[in-house]
Amino acid sequence: MARTGKEFLQGLKDDREIWVGSERVRDVAAHPAFAGAARSVAALFDLQHEAADVCLMPDPETGELINVSHIIPRSREDLVRRHACLERIAEYSVGIMGRTPDYLNATVAGFAGRADEWSINGNERGAANLVAFHKEVARRDLSLTHTIVQPTIDKTRGDVPAAGDEVALHKVEDTARGIVVRGARILATLAPFSDELFVYPGAPLAAGTDAYALAFSIPMATPGLKFLCRDSYSSAGNAFDHPLSSRFDEQDAFVIFDDVEVPRERVFIDANLPVYNTVMTTGWQPNIMQQTSIRAQIKLEFAWGVATRMAEAINAASGAGAEMLGEIWSYAEMTRAGVHSAEQGAYEWGNGVWFPDGRPFRALRPLLPLWFPRVNEIIRLLGSHNLLAAPTSAQLADPSLRPLIDRFLRGAKDVTAEQRARIFRLAWDFVGSALASRGEQYERFYLASSGRAFIRAQTFASPDRARRLIDRFLSEELGPGA
Repeated sequence: MARTGKEFLQGLKDDREIWVGSERVRDVAAHPAFAGAARSVAALFDLQHEAADVCLMPDPETGELINVSHIIPRSREDLVRRHACLERIAEYSVGIMGRTPDYLNATVAGFAGRADEWSINGNERGAANLVAFHKEVARRDLSLTHTIVQPTIDKTRGDVPAAGDEVALHKVEDTARGIVVRGARILATLAPFSDELFVYPGAPLAAGTDAYALAFSIPMATPGLKFLCRDSYSSAGNAFDHPLSSRFDEQDAFVIFDDVEVPRERVFIDANLPVYNTVMTTGWQPNIMQQTSIRAQIKLEFAWGVATRMAEAINAASGAGAEMLGEIWSYAEMTRAGVHSAEQGAYEWGNGVWFPDGRPFRALRPLLPLWFPRVNEIIRLLGSHNLLAAPTSAQLADPSLRPLIDRFLRGAKDVTAEQRARIFRLAWDFVGSALASRGEQYERFYLASSGRAFIRAQTFASPDRARRLIDRFLSEELGPGA
């Protein structure tokens, strides 16, 4: 049953081992480093009820209301329906929170829909466990974090572990209840605000490393599971001074598995290399890229709106300013067009499951890590020194300062000093704060670097049409009349 924000916050009260700085956090929702984002995630659980016509649907088996992001798409219409829900969720954080619960809701649904791919090589039980897990996630309305990347120790050794690697997550032994795992993985975004940690395949593994071929999910408070969070970028204070960083620091954590026992019913891949190396190679990318690209579109549209309002506030929205604003708009529009094209080109990928056409997403994937830093640069260029001259709410409230601020820090035309301060503080929080810096790093690497994504695009691109277009020129006979 779809949870409320209050129910979500209550679910965070357990014995999870979350560390930030030198402190183990005992109450995530109340801690200053996490309270703002906890309230925002809770607001998303309330939002699904407020927008029930868009965000909720009856469970196909029980009839109880669940979030639409849990749907296993069986038609193009299902994808359109899911789009509307994903868009509403992304609008709440204007795309800044990249790992809201709908991200892994859609991931798990996609995996469960293609359980036939997970059941190869004798993994029928793991596939059945995954299907059951999908139903549990939907019906309990769980918030999941995930970790799929091995820790980087020595880049010369590559990105996947060799046999005997004691740092990477690996299976240690079987028990009467399940398996014991040890090691570490990165990077669990949304970890403090999740009910469970979902581990699934990342980069393909080499022969002989079966112990590292694992997929499972466990509650956040599982003994031996430790989360080391990066520095908090959540800004205390009011929303006027920090409109984004007071709300949307979703956090990232390094995960240590200190001999963690995983129950058998929560194991989806148990040292099964063929399954591990194949389940991410078909429908995962076009399925999850619908969510990530919709979020990116919303964030780019927001960036264009912020930049435009900022330029208008100082009468800089013409000439070179208009050129830069048009550049941001073009990025947003190309992302929207890519999502639309992928959804319109959707087809059955097998087992009765429909995913979008992956080609537009493979084109967007390497471009977005280039576009987002450029967008930040444009906003900085348009804002110039004005980004650093925006009074705080306390300064505006001071009776001796307010008349001077109103006189000397107003905007062009009829833009008041308070309106100007709001606009430029919002812009700075978007591109210049600690949260903004994390956001840029996130956009550069959250689904691999731009370079890797370009290589993947080239690897999967069909050459047939291009070859047909050039073959007639290459096959022409030599001679004066040719």
